[in-house]
Amino acid sequence: MLRGYLRLLLFAFGLLVGVQVPGFVDDYAKRVAAHRAESEASLLGFRETAARFFDGDLNALVAHYRASSDAVMQSDAESVGHLVARAELLEDEWLAMQGAWYAQVWHLASAADRALLAETFEAYSYQVLLAPQAIAWGLGSGLLLAWLVELLGLAVGWLLGSGRRREQRLNARRWS
Repeated sequence: MLRGYLRLLLFAFGLLVGVQVPGFVDDYAKRVAAHRAESEASLLGFRETAARFFDGDLNALVAHYRASSDAVMQSDAESVGHLVARAELLEDEWLAMQGAWYAQVWHLASAADRALLAETFEAYSYQVLLAPQAIAWGLGSGLLLAWLVELLGLAVGWLLGSGRRREQRLNARRWS
C-alpha cells in the first residue's frame, strides 16, 4: 500500500515539474523578445547612420569608427560594436524561439544564452498552466519519473537478490 502511495507521490511531483516546462519556455521567449526590442531601440540612430553612409551595414560603421584617428570615435566603436553583437545574439535567440515546441525546449536545454537563461530562472514564478502542452508535459513527466524510479527500485532489488529469493520461493511452492 505504501508503495502505491509513493508511486502516486512521484507521479504528482513529476506532473508538477512537467507543467512548469511550457511556462518557463514562454517566459524565456518573452524575455528574449523584450531584450531584442530594447536592443533595436538602442541601435536605431546607428542604423540610420549606417543606412545613410554604409548601405545599412552596421559592421562597416563600427569599422569606420575604429579606423578613425579620433579617440572619442574609437571609444564609441567599442560601445557600438558591443550593441551590434548583442543585437545579433538576441536576433539568433529570438529566431530559435520561433520554432516548434520541441525545438524550443532543445534550444533551452542545449544552446540557450546562459545569461538570459539565468535571468529567466531568477525571475520565474512557478505556475500551473492548464494549456494542452502543459498538461501533456505534466503527464509525460509524471509517468516518466514514476517509471524510472520503479525501474531503479526493481534493479536495486534484483541486484540485492530480492528478485532471486522471490523466484526461489515461487519455485519452492511449485514443488511442494
